[in-house]
Amino acid sequence: LIKLVLFSFLVGFVCADDRDAIPEVQEEENVLILTNDNFDAVVTENQHVLVEFYAPWCGHCKALAPEYAKAATSLKEEGSAVKLAKVDATVQSELGSRFKVQGYPTLKFFKGGKALEYGGGRQAADIVSWLKKKTGPPTVPLTTADEAQKFKDDNEVLVVGFFPDEKSDHMVNYVKVADAIDDVVFGVIHSADVAAASDIAENTVAVFKKFDEGRADYDGSMEDEEALTKFVKENQLRLVTEFTSETAPKIFGGDIQVHNLLFISKLNVESDGHLDAFTEAAKSFKGKVLFIYIDTDQEDNKRVMEFFGLAESDIPSYRIIKMSENMAKFKPDSPDLTTEAISAFTSKVVDGKVDRHLMSAELPEDWNKNPVTVLVGSNFQDVAYDKKKKVFVEFYAPWCGHCKSLAPIWEKLGEKYTDADDVVVAKMDSTANELSLFEISGFPTLKFFPAQRVIDYDGDRTVDAMAAFIDSNGEKVSESEGDGELEEVDEVGYRDI
Repeated sequence: LIKLVLFSFLVGFVCADDRDAIPEVQEEENVLILTNDNFDAVVTENQHVLVEFYAPWCGHCKALAPEYAKAATSLKEEGSAVKLAKVDATVQSELGSRFKVQGYPTLKFFKGGKALEYGGGRQAADIVSWLKKKTGPPTVPLTTADEAQKFKDDNEVLVVGFFPDEKSDHMVNYVKVADAIDDVVFGVIHSADVAAASDIAENTVAVFKKFDEGRADYDGSMEDEEALTKFVKENQLRLVTEFTSETAPKIFGGDIQVHNLLFISKLNVESDGHLDAFTEAAKSFKGKVLFIYIDTDQEDNKRVMEFFGLAESDIPSYRIIKMSENMAKFKPDSPDLTTEAISAFTSKVVDGKVDRHLMSAELPEDWNKNPVTVLVGSNFQDVAYDKKKKVFVEFYAPWCGHCKSLAPIWEKLGEKYTDADDVVVAKMDSTANELSLFEISGFPTLKFFPAQRVIDYDGDRTVDAMAAFIDSNGEKVSESEGDGELEEVDEVGYRDI
């Protein structure tokens, strides 16, 4: 009896100790709430976990929240073992640093404890679809006509192939393509009767979609995996896609690097006509150019307008950007928004017959009368590349928080060299001015031009450190170069709103 009591006591002690070792995990609308204490236990004890790193003040995080909860609930109701979780990275800062979270929201998919990048959309259906592709087989077998119909009903975009021989080379290639594309679901039919109900011929593939023409049939070779992949990616997006935080992952995650952006006000009665003309033009550039429209009534899109140098008075208008050519922008030579005009200008851009458009603000009358010289596109080269001067330039954005913090320090640096004839401390608003010489990828960017050379500055943002850098002709940097503060820049680009 004494041994039994002692044994029971020891078992109870061990169990209690085990409970204490596993931190409690709370849930909110079926989403697990992770902390520094319970994170590792959750992502290792669950094979598949999607984690959102968010900030409570982030507008995009707030927009994602109901869709994220809806996706978590949908998976739970299906009995899926996949978990959705979230981390307040402003509180659980160790986790944010550990996984290099640089913006909100950041989503990472953990498979067996290993972090992978999330590449899906931000609508509940997109999240669920992406997770099913990542955690299940590449293709879903459709054994009856009812299953095939439900598959179509449940997905906005889907791919279906009919292959009578499950081991054929055609089927093998189809599975390879399905496995490589994460944001579209693939169904497979092996029965002629089921295929007939969906009007799919033997050894062929069709994309079904709840927009545009509703269906696209692949007429290429099933042996050409690259062509089939291209076909699916071209047809998974609408002819014209509205730019939102939800569609951005698909827009920028694709292979098409030329984007044509129409800026319209949805509240304007003429916008429907402009959008119709734009959509008609898009048909000729399928697979070559992404046609996107931006609702300028949305506050979040004001930054996109600014990025392209557009004011309210310029709307409606359109711009083309080549992402692969350092985000080169192209401005149409006419305000004409007819299908013919849009098609003609787009063709010239695609064929390389149009020079990129470089924005430049007006040169202020007092541009060189203050401690910090003001540079714009028109005077930049004359000032920065003066072989008799050492010119230190801050490239900034008016809305950039880090630029605002640097501003008083930069002013003091300018005052330090007010009487130096061979030193110029300058600044340029890179949201209003562009250069063909190099690209600015984040704000603030500091570049030093001693005697027509160009040197990037990565040292401390203090007057003493930057003055030492100037005096040494760009050879001296502070000992704390590369610390965390220096890496804080606000990204620039229409993808980063």
